[in-house]
Amino acid sequence: MKNKEKRTIEYAIVDIETTGGFAKGSKITEIAIVIHNGTKVIDRWESLVNPQQHIPLPIFALTGINNELVANEPIFEDIANTVYEKLKDRVFVAHNVNFDYSFVHKELNDSGLKWTAKKLCTVRASRKIRPGFPSYSLGNLCCALNITVENRHRAGGDADATAILFTKLIEWDENKELDKMIRRSAKEQNLPANVPKEDFHNLPEKTGIYYFYNKDKKVIYVGKATNIRSRVASHFSGNVTTEKRQNFLKDIYAISFEICSNELVALLLECNEIKSLWPQYNRALKKFDPKYALYEYETISGYKHLVMGKLKKNQMHIQSFNSLYEGTETLRNLTHQFEIDHRFCTYTTSQSKQAFTGINNENLPKVDEHNLTVNKAIEYTQNSKKSYVIVDKGRTADEKCYIWVEKGQFYGMGYIANDNQIIDLQEIKDLITPYRSNYYMMQLISKYAQTNPKRVQKVEIK
Repeated sequence: MKNKEKRTIEYAIVDIETTGGFAKGSKITEIAIVIHNGTKVIDRWESLVNPQQHIPLPIFALTGINNELVANEPIFEDIANTVYEKLKDRVFVAHNVNFDYSFVHKELNDSGLKWTAKKLCTVRASRKIRPGFPSYSLGNLCCALNITVENRHRAGGDADATAILFTKLIEWDENKELDKMIRRSAKEQNLPANVPKEDFHNLPEKTGIYYFYNKDKKVIYVGKATNIRSRVASHFSGNVTTEKRQNFLKDIYAISFEICSNELVALLLECNEIKSLWPQYNRALKKFDPKYALYEYETISGYKHLVMGKLKKNQMHIQSFNSLYEGTETLRNLTHQFEIDHRFCTYTTSQSKQAFTGINNENLPKVDEHNLTVNKAIEYTQNSKKSYVIVDKGRTADEKCYIWVEKGQFYGMGYIANDNQIIDLQEIKDLITPYRSNYYMMQLISKYAQTNPKRVQKVEIK
């Protein structure tokens, strides 16, 4: 049997000019494609493109491409088949490849052509093969490597410069890094250009939280995952072209992580970090915050009222609730259990406007007796808030995880080595890290405690 001839890999080196920085709201104004066979350039093609939208003045200032220049040029749909044939079955190469790829992929898709390709980023390849340069922008890198760039910030000029850079990288690539990058999973090629690949390779396939940092080493996003590596990779996969996502990817310069013993701990830690750091790209956990609360008021007449209302910041309340229905049910149960006169209970926010003015004064209970009953109901509510500790497996077999709840509030959590002799459960409080509790955290803990009763130990608070 004859050996099959090994197929030569060809590369399509691409550069584009656009009306803006994100594919969803912007369009291509110029495209250049240089075909490279791994040794030399074998073909070249470029075209201006009518984007059918206004070209902003800053773009004109940078590229020299304005509305008049492209007015009589083809729209992308008219050149889509040519672009597709140039890219088909070739490795897509570009400097900061995800930017160019996202535009070309969207334009081809909008033209009815389904296309995907292996990607190779010359920014990442340059960092790997020729480390140590202060900047890896195309202009600075070409200057440092004495690569002549003609027609800078035009698709043809930048594509030609990238082709020269690519040829040099092939010559310098003694360890076959380019082959490794192409063979390696798409996950690495999808990494934002500024993220060191070591940061990604160091990510564990374990439960925990992860952090994204900007160039100033400030946390801009915190996430939770049952598989950290897989979850982080999912941020960089796909071809979502919104401005927000592309700005998000562009701002990521580093990744770190913290392993947690289980998903509950990871959720609690994620919540705490978001509330503490307020990262730029995290959505605030507002949807999990309580929206209603049970209040106690005393009128001029001396009668105490129990009132359901919207939760007001920094106002003392008896108990908070995520929904008005939940709060109303709690108040109704208290009213029946302690036989509180319903005229002194307000169940809805609309009813609260008339809470103290519409009371029928006939046969009212004595003030002292009524207030004593209300106080008992409030005391019962406070005392019904349980104190307990959840004891669970640790990150390793040599430790256990402890989550401490005191009077219905999350106190703290941490890991304690198995060889640490704990005689009294109260000792745990001194060995774990205190955290600020909130409604969402207690929802998570309470649900976990209900479904894992064998891991819960009651604590008597003195």
